[in-house]
Amino acid sequence: MSNWIAQVFAITWMSIRNIPQRLAPSIVAAVGVAGVVLVLVGVLSMREGFRAVLNQSGADDIAIVMRSGSTDEMGSNIDQSQTKIVEDAAGIQRDDKGPVSSPELYVVVDVPMRSVGTSANVPLRGVGPRAAELRQHFRITEGRTFRPGTFEVIVGRGASLQFAGLEVGRQLRWGNTQWQVVGIFDDGGSMAESEIWTDASVLQGAYNRGSSFQSQRVRLSSVDALQSFRDALSKDPRLSMRVLTERRYYEEKSEALVNLVTIAGGSIGVLMGLGAIFGALNTMYSAVSSRTREIATLRALGFGASPVIVSVLAEAMLLAAAGGIVGGVLAYIGFNGIRASTMNGFNQMTFAFAVTPQLLLQGILYALLLGFVGGLLPSLRAARLGITEGLREL
Repeated sequence: MSNWIAQVFAITWMSIRNIPQRLAPSIVAAVGVAGVVLVLVGVLSMREGFRAVLNQSGADDIAIVMRSGSTDEMGSNIDQSQTKIVEDAAGIQRDDKGPVSSPELYVVVDVPMRSVGTSANVPLRGVGPRAAELRQHFRITEGRTFRPGTFEVIVGRGASLQFAGLEVGRQLRWGNTQWQVVGIFDDGGSMAESEIWTDASVLQGAYNRGSSFQSQRVRLSSVDALQSFRDALSKDPRLSMRVLTERRYYEEKSEALVNLVTIAGGSIGVLMGLGAIFGALNTMYSAVSSRTREIATLRALGFGASPVIVSVLAEAMLLAAAGGIVGGVLAYIGFNGIRASTMNGFNQMTFAFAVTPQLLLQGILYALLLGFVGGLLPSLRAARLGITEGLREL
């Protein structure tokens, strides 16, 4: 066993030491793998950005109430009298101000995107007085909050960074109303940061919504109170409601989008990976061909076939690892933290690309897999190389 390890080390070290003699094809192989990892990590960092927004948005002790049969807020409708019934149900947290609840509605407004000559749909959400208490990390970072009963709005940090004209002090016309931006808010990167908020009663009047809402957020007395709250609403003949935790609601809304990005990223990675494998095959076949005499001489001196296989695979995986690391670094520099937006349902959601350590590790492991596959056939060819045939090259 020790002799086999010594042979592996000796041949592998010789192979790696001779890489500068095959510098051009080696660089081509490494660059090919780097390109694959760069694109793969870049695309999947979009998925990680979605997941980060979902993790920040969802809470298990916040319930969202919508009309039965609705898949999202846009398709829901709740009358004001029904919101009062919901607030009286068991399972809701209460304090000296009453039930922690916020009946809400939103409309979609057209806002120009920064540095792009197009506009996008952004939610203008009407919220109740306790809406901030129902978001996990809500805080005003610039300006102030809107005054109830006025045409004032506050803008999520993500929306303010992605869209133009949403700075504090700016006036905007949506519908037949002039609105003034009075503040910017942060919510720890959640979906709320993609929205614009105003007083719900003001939005109802501005868009002729009467006394209706689309959803109602409530804080549960505990995570375990969800079922009792759901049961209380289902037993009331005046209501026909669907109740979800906030976390589950956002998971449902973005599940298709996350799956699409995952499938797209995987498909791109496979297709580009095939190209990288062919590049590695070409490089390693070239390396084996240039080492024909060297390998034959080692075999004549008593070196086994398996150390030769290991040495060729080691060289291929070393080049792939180098390419994977370079691709990962470039992906981190080029993508991490870049803000973008995408359609999520009927409106735009802002998010930041997230190149996580786990994603970088996946990229490097994929690079090693490409190196292994690309070096396997050449290594087997090297092991099967006849000693007599190889020595004829001398």
